[in-house]
Amino acid sequence: MSEYLSVKKAQSLPRLPLEGNIDLTYRCNNQCRHCWLWLPENAAEKEQELSFDEIRRIADEARALGCRRWNLSGGEPMLRADFSEIFDYLTRKSAPYSLNTNGTLITPAIARLLKREGNKIVALYGANAEVYHSVTGNPGGFAQAMQGFEYLKEAGAGFTVQLIPMRANYHQWKEMLGLAIRLSPHYRVGAPWLYLSACGSPGRNAEIVRQRLAPKDVVALDPPNPSYEERMEELDSGREPGAGACCAVASGDDRLFAGCIAGRRDFHIDACGTMSWCSFVVDRTLRYDLRGGTFREAWEEFIPSVSDRVRGGKEWRTGCGSCSKRADCYWCAAHSYLESGRYSAPVPYLCALAEETERFKAGWRDKHRRYFRIAGITVRVESDLDLGAVKFDEKFASFAVDGPGDDNVTLRHYFEMPDLKGKNLGVELYRKAPWAISRQDGSWFYRGISPDESDPGLHRMAVFASDYRHGTIYSPESDADYVRTEAWPSLSLFPTDQIWLAPLLADRNAVLLHSAAVILNGQGLLFAGHSEAGKSTTVTMLRNAAREANGRPPVRAEILCDDRNIVRRSGIWRVHGTWSHGDVADVSSASAPLRAILFLQQDTDNKIVPLVDRKHIWKRLLVTLIKPMVTVEWWQKEMNVLEQIVNEVPCYTMHFDRSGAITEKLVHLCE
Repeated sequence: MSEYLSVKKAQSLPRLPLEGNIDLTYRCNNQCRHCWLWLPENAAEKEQELSFDEIRRIADEARALGCRRWNLSGGEPMLRADFSEIFDYLTRKSAPYSLNTNGTLITPAIARLLKREGNKIVALYGANAEVYHSVTGNPGGFAQAMQGFEYLKEAGAGFTVQLIPMRANYHQWKEMLGLAIRLSPHYRVGAPWLYLSACGSPGRNAEIVRQRLAPKDVVALDPPNPSYEERMEELDSGREPGAGACCAVASGDDRLFAGCIAGRRDFHIDACGTMSWCSFVVDRTLRYDLRGGTFREAWEEFIPSVSDRVRGGKEWRTGCGSCSKRADCYWCAAHSYLESGRYSAPVPYLCALAEETERFKAGWRDKHRRYFRIAGITVRVESDLDLGAVKFDEKFASFAVDGPGDDNVTLRHYFEMPDLKGKNLGVELYRKAPWAISRQDGSWFYRGISPDESDPGLHRMAVFASDYRHGTIYSPESDADYVRTEAWPSLSLFPTDQIWLAPLLADRNAVLLHSAAVILNGQGLLFAGHSEAGKSTTVTMLRNAAREANGRPPVRAEILCDDRNIVRRSGIWRVHGTWSHGDVADVSSASAPLRAILFLQQDTDNKIVPLVDRKHIWKRLLVTLIKPMVTVEWWQKEMNVLEQIVNEVPCYTMHFDRSGAITEKLVHLCE
């Protein structure tokens, strides 16, 4: 839910080594076909691995500079006889850690140790022993892995199953997914494209290439998220597009690692004690030997000095550096080095992936994105559902547009409920069914609650940015079935869109008012009043008058909405329609200069009486203001807008009966 905010927050931090990645060994009891880092269990390189004392010294130095999280990996880290001691030391003072393992060496004692809160990622290479053996070369590996999962369950140590896709197991991918779901409520797909070996072995590289999936399958397993990527580009607008903000290379600057180094707040230490900013950097000249120096020197002096060492030159400038598909490519200089031994070379497999990604995005935008414009604000609705097969309620037809505008807002829909376990949603500020609202780290969290206090269930969830320009909305799966068979009832799928629209308007010198509105002969009239005051009756009379001129001067009347309308100042005050109608289904996205606000008074007479008492106008107008969850900041903004309206827009009391005689007076008012 908070990836965008986390990235934004991380990039605003000083350059500190906040997170450490450490490979405890490259030895492994499996011999996987796809593995880019592997040594046999009893490899001579075992003697070169960091000792426990060396790891403690490095960890202490890193912590002194700010490191608070460790990610442990290998090889298979549990091959080390001192794994438990290392794990305990690194994670005891760490924020929730991450551990990567194949799970085959987990014992009851290790499982109990892994109860410590953190992310245990256990690899799964097949859905049965035959396929598992085919991938890993370990005849008993499948049974050992299943036993490891059981030990973790018995100990109450939650874990994530990581599915590793390749040609050798892709034929049973559905079965692997099913097994993962049975093993744990949490699973993820590992990197669906494979890196060539760190050692550059031709034989191992040839096998890795054979195991690479077709680009279409890779994109299907790891589909791009156009909405998220566009938000990241907004956040990181000073950089060139690329595989990621920290991996991008600035235009006109061929220092291939400079942007990555500047953007990283983490580091990597290999099994032999050399350190770099990235685990894929295998060139020894770009890694610092911690046995011969200090962590501080590595982080503060050595790594920054590497920024100027690797240049792309002509090969990069005329190739990947100027490629139109850079925004959709996984290319980076470290991957290029693994593939070709050159930092600036293109990677044909990644070129094919970029082309497939580009096709996917184009199709996704066409099928999964729709635009609507209200009061000059373009609302982009996105969902993994095929929106081409979904019918939006007819009230949205007038508001539909083909693409973005100058002022854009995004509502991203998921039809599944999020797991809030362990999530800090901040202090609850409001609770009244159907919503409980809290705020944390610049985000608003809306939890859909039942009016029945004995029902603790989460019925809906939404996360809005502080300015409401972006909302991520989680709805139950049953809602997906409803919108497929019935109609999309509100853009947010809330009971009403005013919940997010009203706070959005506060930053745009606008208010959402309980009112009816009509464009009459080119002028906007807004009719304010309580329920049953006659708002729907008034707009109906004007519509009928337009239809029944009977020789009188023509009346041009367009209903904007009979229940909710927006007044916004854009140079002049204008009234805009909304889709939140009452008894009259006619709505329009049109707008017009606001000629007058008329407070309705049912009577036996028909007359329009000017109002001059500003306090009286203020009091009557305030009652019509749509108030979502009110904050001091929102209230102050909206009070300023109302004050301007009261002082600048002509206001009247409209006395009327149901005869329709008032229409002539309204036409005269607009002249």
